[in-house]
Amino acid sequence: MDSIPRPARMHAVSDETTEIVDSVLDYARRRALYRDVPLDKPMTERELRRLAPGSITPEGIGARRAIARFEDVLAPACLSIDHPGYLSFIPSAPTKAAIAFDVVVSASAIYGGSWAEGAGAVYAENEVLHWLAAEFGLPEGAGGVFVQGGTIGNLSALVAARQAARERREAEGLPAPRRWVVVGSAEAHSSIASAAGVMDVDVLPVATGDDGLLHGAAVAAALDSLADEDRAAFAVVATAGTTNFGIVDDLASIAAVTREREVWLHVDGAYGLAAALVPETRPLFAGVEFADSLIVDPHKWLFAPFDACALIYRDPGHGKRAHTQHAEYLDTLTEADDWNPADFAVQLTRRARGLPLWFSLATHGTEHYREAIASGIELARRIADEIERRDGVHLVRDPQLSVVVFQREGWSPADYRAWSDRLLDEQLAFVVPSSHEGETVLRFAIVSPLTTFERLTEILDTLE
Repeated sequence: MDSIPRPARMHAVSDETTEIVDSVLDYARRRALYRDVPLDKPMTERELRRLAPGSITPEGIGARRAIARFEDVLAPACLSIDHPGYLSFIPSAPTKAAIAFDVVVSASAIYGGSWAEGAGAVYAENEVLHWLAAEFGLPEGAGGVFVQGGTIGNLSALVAARQAARERREAEGLPAPRRWVVVGSAEAHSSIASAAGVMDVDVLPVATGDDGLLHGAAVAAALDSLADEDRAAFAVVATAGTTNFGIVDDLASIAAVTREREVWLHVDGAYGLAAALVPETRPLFAGVEFADSLIVDPHKWLFAPFDACALIYRDPGHGKRAHTQHAEYLDTLTEADDWNPADFAVQLTRRARGLPLWFSLATHGTEHYREAIASGIELARRIADEIERRDGVHLVRDPQLSVVVFQREGWSPADYRAWSDRLLDEQLAFVVPSSHEGETVLRFAIVSPLTTFERLTEILDTLE
C-alpha cells in the first residue's frame, strides 16, 4: 500500500480496493437474489440525518461502514420498485440477467456515444433496436438509440420532427410559421407538454372519444383549425398505452391522416408498446408501422433496470441531422460514416444503457418476453373480473393492457389517501390514488410476472 502514491490509491488494484469491490459486489449479489424483496418506505429528512449522519468526511468512513449504512438505512428509505406489490405509476421489474449485466456495464467503463469508442456495445444495442423496429413493422433501415427515459425520447423525437418540417418548408420556398405546433391527445403524457416548453412550441390538445381513444377524425379537425392561422403543425403525437388507463389510441386512423397531410407521426409507447409483442394484443397497435418515430421504455414492460428508453426513427437520417453536435474535437467522429448513438438524441455523453436488455434477451430469448408481458395482460383481465364481481367497488373502464382502474364506492379523497398509507405502513403494497374527470380512482399497474392474483385479491379485501 505504501508503494502506491496517495493520489492513485482510489484507482489502483490493492488489498483495500479489492476489499471495497468485494463488499459492494457481495451486497449487489444478495440484493439481486432476494427471495422476498422488501417493499420499504420513505423516511423524513430529519430521520435520515439522525440515522445516517456524517458519511462525507475528509478521510472517509471506509467501505464496510458505507455499504452497511446504505443497506441498513438508506436503501430501506427507498421503495423497491421491483416488489410485486408495487402497483403505482408504472413499475419496473428487471430480470435477474438484466440486473446482473447492469453491473457488468458499469464495471466495463464503456462510453456508448460513438462507434469509435464503443463499437461492440453499439452493435449489441442496435441488434435490440432493429429487433424492436421489425416487431413494430417499421421498414429495414429504421434505427435509433437508447436514451434515459420517455421524456428525453419524446423531446428528441419532436426536435427531429420540427427539423424535418423546417427542411420541407425551406425546400418548398415557404416561410417559417409564426408558431410551431404539436398536436396530441388531451390524455397525452405530461412529457409532451414538457418537451413543448423546452422547444418553445405550442401544444394543441385534442379531446378523446367516449372510448378514451384519440381518433383520426379529431386529429384532422385539429389540423384544419390551424389552416387560417399563422401556425403550423410539425408533429402529431399518438399514445400507445396511456399511463393512467393503459389506453392505445386509434393509431391506424391517425396514421392515415398524418400520411395524407404529410405531418410527422410520433408514437409515445413508453409503457404500452411492449404489448405489441404479444399476438393477442398486437391488433390494438395497427398503424404503428407508419410512425416516423416511436419510443418504448425497456425499464417498464421489457424488464430492464432503470434507465432505458428505446427511441426509433423510421428514417434515422432525420434524427442525425437534428442532433449531431459539431465541434473541432468531435471532427474525428462526425466526419466518419459510423453509427454514433449520440447523433440521434439530446445527448452526447451516454452510458450503454441498452446492454442489460440485450444480455437478458440474448440469454432468455424473445419468446420468454412475450410470455411475461402476456401474463400481465391476463392478470389484469382476471382482477378486473374480480372487481366487477365484488360489492362496493367497480371498474371505471375495462382494461386494454395491464392497468386496471377502479373506485371504492362512497369514499372521499381522504379515505383513499388513508387507505393507501395504511397499505404501505403494513408493507402489503404501494397503491396510490389517481384521478379521472375530477373523481378519485385507484389503479393497479401490473408489470411484474411475480405479481399474483392472490396478492391483488388480498389488497381488494382491505377495501371492504
